[in-house]
Amino acid sequence: MKDFEYYAPTKVFFGKGYENKAGEIIASYGYRKVMIHYGGGSAKRTGLLDRLEASLAGSGVEYVECGGVQPNPKLSLAREAIGLCLREKVDLILAVGGGSVIDSAKCVAAGAADPDTDPWRYLNREKTVEKALPVGVVLTISASGSEMSSSCVITNEEGWLKRSFNSDLVRPLFALCNPELTYSVSKYQTGCGTVDIMMHTLERYFTTDGEAPLTDRLAEGLLKEVIAAGRIADQNPEDYDARATLMWASSLSHNGLTGLGRDYFMSAHQIEHELSGMFDQVAHGAGLSVLFPAWCRYIYRYAIDRFCQYAVRVWNLEMDYSHPENTALAGIQATEDYFRSIGMPTRMKELGIDPTKEQIEEMAEKATFFGARTFPDYIPLGKKEIVEIFRLAE
Repeated sequence: MKDFEYYAPTKVFFGKGYENKAGEIIASYGYRKVMIHYGGGSAKRTGLLDRLEASLAGSGVEYVECGGVQPNPKLSLAREAIGLCLREKVDLILAVGGGSVIDSAKCVAAGAADPDTDPWRYLNREKTVEKALPVGVVLTISASGSEMSSSCVITNEEGWLKRSFNSDLVRPLFALCNPELTYSVSKYQTGCGTVDIMMHTLERYFTTDGEAPLTDRLAEGLLKEVIAAGRIADQNPEDYDARATLMWASSLSHNGLTGLGRDYFMSAHQIEHELSGMFDQVAHGAGLSVLFPAWCRYIYRYAIDRFCQYAVRVWNLEMDYSHPENTALAGIQATEDYFRSIGMPTRMKELGIDPTKEQIEEMAEKATFFGARTFPDYIPLGKKEIVEIFRLAE
């Protein structure tokens, strides 16, 4: 096991009705004016926004609203929200939604604390975040794990570049997690979320350096429970226990726990960022369900033992000691079959897109930051290798 530092400071309030205590909780920290940041109309349609506003008002917390966050959140809206925070002297950002809203809130939090720096400089890795407003979360979708993570992913419409930064300064101060708020999430988005949760653990599990048997077992246990809960939630969206498992797994899968003691790079995530950056209609989880099996089929031969362990421990497959490659491939196929079983695409055409050769070249070029980086995977992945992975996903 490699040395590590672990920091997961987010206070989680998990269970039924915690969203109704938002005002009380925020006031207990001493904050007096918040910006409620949310996405489309669902927060209003379900009455969640009204309940939050009543809770805030009842605890003497002032608020302003900024809605309109889209999937694959946009830099332009974050910039507008930063301006609102500065004008209104907001002292906490309250993200109401899933990963897109939370990531947008993190970008706003960093930008509002340092108004002389355009947030794109953080995302383009020109500058490190040095301060940020606190972020609180009312979680409505189990997927990204952004409610406990240090990561922020934003799309810049100028060039359609999807970029990220990581900073402990934007880890949410608290997260209010009521699984009942996810009952209304569509079947497709529930599937996308299930895939994203799995990927945050799987891309830490397929480590390039560092043996950590305990972390392996934590990851494998989480994956098995998510697989089971994903099946149940797909068929019965109001099964509380399944929704609770997915919601808690979302947090644990991306707060660093399932990667402790080893190195990882998350290549499929990096490649997918370019897919949903170019094709904005592609949901992140759906893009991963297409690209992860393709990455597996490209890379497995360089990590046969690891892929066999995954097949046996997570999918309960028999080990073929004479031909271990068969076991590795069976595990990859089991993953792809599961994605299909919960309504997820596994080929790019099923996403409603058919990238041209030139578009694939462009996405691969962007993934390498225009030739400035090579992915430190089981083998180095440059533009040529990334193009081949895209081809396997056609």
